[in-house]
Amino acid sequence: MSFIELFLLGVALAMDAFAVSVCKGMIMQKPKIKNAALIALFFGGFQALMPFIGWILGRQFESVIKAYDHWIAFLLLVFLGGKMIYDACKKDGKEEKYKESVDIKELVLLAVATSIDALAVGVTLAFLDVSLAEAVSVIGVTTFIITFCGVYIGAKTGELLKDKAQILGGTVLIIIGIKILVEHLITAA
Repeated sequence: MSFIELFLLGVALAMDAFAVSVCKGMIMQKPKIKNAALIALFFGGFQALMPFIGWILGRQFESVIKAYDHWIAFLLLVFLGGKMIYDACKKDGKEEKYKESVDIKELVLLAVATSIDALAVGVTLAFLDVSLAEAVSVIGVTTFIITFCGVYIGAKTGELLKDKAQILGGTVLIIIGIKILVEHLITAA
């Protein structure tokens, strides 16, 4: 694979993480650079780690991984999206401060959910003539940059939407989860 092909693969794998980082940015009024970098580091790190793990697993577990990856991503994203919507509706019209901090547990779950497809890509990389170090680096750095920008795009969007931002963010997470599930079910059919 050429560098351009790896870059395009990294961009494709980063799209779900980008959408989620926009959602995270929407609930921050003015994200701090360290929080945006932390979010980007988790997403970029997991997007780099998963292909590495997938490459190690190789052919032995390919059918098991492909059989359940979409269900895991679907359940995690629907749960987190539903929680965001529930929390937004639970406010009962009370004015709440924007969330400026980053919940590490939630971030890990989101990073895992959005990088499961990268695990399957890693399995595929095991059968191609590609430098694993280069592939993992390009995927991780690309995702880091895209999600870092996503946090700030989300923050700008969140300013416009104010109290509806958390509901919209939760809805987007649920839609991404459904999209992942439907795509895999259609492909499997």
